[in-house]
Amino acid sequence: MAWFKRELKGIITTTEEKKEAPDGIWNKCPNCKKPLHYSEQVENQYVCHYCGFHLRIGSKEYFSVLFDNNEFTELFPELTSGDPLHFEDTKKYTDRLKETQKKTGLKDAIRSATGKIEGQDLVIACMDFNFIGGSMGSVVGEKIARSIDYCIEHKVPFLMISKSGGARMMEAAFSLMQMAKTSAKLALLSQAKIPYISLLTDPTTGGVTASYAMLGDINIAEPGALIGFAGPRVIKETIKKDLPKGFQTAEFVQEHGFLDFIVDRREMKEKLSSFIKMMKN
Repeated sequence: MAWFKRELKGIITTTEEKKEAPDGIWNKCPNCKKPLHYSEQVENQYVCHYCGFHLRIGSKEYFSVLFDNNEFTELFPELTSGDPLHFEDTKKYTDRLKETQKKTGLKDAIRSATGKIEGQDLVIACMDFNFIGGSMGSVVGEKIARSIDYCIEHKVPFLMISKSGGARMMEAAFSLMQMAKTSAKLALLSQAKIPYISLLTDPTTGGVTASYAMLGDINIAEPGALIGFAGPRVIKETIKKDLPKGFQTAEFVQEHGFLDFIVDRREMKEKLSSFIKMMKN
């Protein structure tokens, strides 16, 4: 079957010898389906240069986009969740935590750091959706609370980047208590007259939306971000009515008064810097 083989020197002769592109070099835009090279994504701040779709990214990428020269000091990096309820479903909660920590390299669904943005001091707490859907558990609430304490002590503005599926069911009431805890801490931040900017990204839902995500002095979102409390199916079954198209997008939420601005990620650093200057003055 020689006519099925290429036998000239330097030409691949079998599919077994074919070299595949390394994982992570290319991916596909979820919106326009066009291929994106990793270097292009980084250069364009993880926004599709074909259609402007904002790719989902985590704390590592947000820190690199916002902090000057990607220089920052992480705050409270060793905090991890316990298992106060001894939750067991298909697997133990503690096993799920260990597996997710190993897979993502994260301790929990949030990282906090302090650094500079265009020369101005700023503390950023950023959620990671890859860690159990960015669910809000006791560590998320505690890191936000401690970050706010740090801001009050050092007189530094606070930026919260939300990206979450809501409360972490494996911690039940302990998770829900974080809504009140973080809201109370933000009240102290307000009393201290320290700026708080809330950035809602895709997706921001559940108890996160119902607490700290909507309590900013300025509430902003990325274009097209899913923002809501309950899912569309649950809402439709509750109110027994058809829902408007795109009713949980950032654009719809802004139109109905829950957001101040929608900001393109490529302009985010400049806009945040101007907001901080305005509020400090």
